[in-house]
Amino acid sequence: MRATLLILFIAGLGLAGCGNKKPEEKKGPPPSLITVAQAEARDLEITEEAVGEADSTTAPKVAAEVAGRVLKVHVEVGDAVKRGQLLAELDPGDYAADARRLEAQAVTQQKLTERYRELARQGFISSSRLEEVEAQNVAAQEVYARAARNLTRTRIVAPISGRVDGRFIAQGDWIELGKPAFQLTSSERLRIRLPFPETVAPRIKPGQAVYLASPSAPDKPFTGKVSEVRPMVGSGSRAFDAIVEVDNPGDWKPGASVTGRVVVEVHPGAVMVPEQSVVLRPAGKVVYVVGNGQAIQRVVRTGIKERGQIEILEGLKAGETVAVDGAGFLSDRAKVSLLPPADKTGQAGAAK
Repeated sequence: MRATLLILFIAGLGLAGCGNKKPEEKKGPPPSLITVAQAEARDLEITEEAVGEADSTTAPKVAAEVAGRVLKVHVEVGDAVKRGQLLAELDPGDYAADARRLEAQAVTQQKLTERYRELARQGFISSSRLEEVEAQNVAAQEVYARAARNLTRTRIVAPISGRVDGRFIAQGDWIELGKPAFQLTSSERLRIRLPFPETVAPRIKPGQAVYLASPSAPDKPFTGKVSEVRPMVGSGSRAFDAIVEVDNPGDWKPGASVTGRVVVEVHPGAVMVPEQSVVLRPAGKVVYVVGNGQAIQRVVRTGIKERGQIEILEGLKAGETVAVDGAGFLSDRAKVSLLPPADKTGQAGAAK
């Protein structure tokens, strides 16, 4: 009997222990792994982009200033030249002979004039006679000066610094006065033509800033201004060129292609976030503001997209933290865990 009571007592203790056991709590889904970014306020520049070409603003044809036989050509197409550099020589023989003869005549006339001045001072000749001699002296000096200039013009020199883009003479040619001998192109100042369709015509105006870049010098982008807007030559439509004239930054070549972004509008203090932060939900476009391990859904109104960023017009303030990678898998008030920043290879490290 006593053994039976002991067994019942122990069983009762077991049942009492089972009655005090707490039920197990249900576990929710694990936190979503995301990356985040801060909304930043900056001046957002709205641009229109076009690919055009750089031309030289100075591309003279160098012509012969006297007629003559070409003795020697000193440059070839593609050569860089400096202002005043000798390009070619013409036979100076006849011009040198004329210059010597006229120089002698000019010297004789100058001496005669000085003698007549002395005679006039002493009263031996009239002032009218002296004036005639003075006029003859002036004419003789001018004729000699012209002959001397013609002699120097047998040496064809570069009027500008630039590049030889064309050579139209060869050794032994006879070249007439005014005939082009070389085509030079200066790269010191450039005229850049950016073609745009008529649809953006109201937005492009002189004075607007233009960001310029060229594959011929990818490490030297720079900024210019629209100097002129003109209809495109030979175009049957209302397409037009935006003209930008700039000093060459150093390595840009005439004929090189140029990408230009014209700043047509500026939104000061625009709130910007990465494009992937904005996702579509039944409520509309939303971002998820992250704080205290939670993602809170925020309906937003968006504006301009620019280089992977999007403008937030309403619904978010600068400085707030939003979900970026993983935002598309979130719901309102979802628990989140932050992935570490990507390393230099672009790969995120393992979450701790």
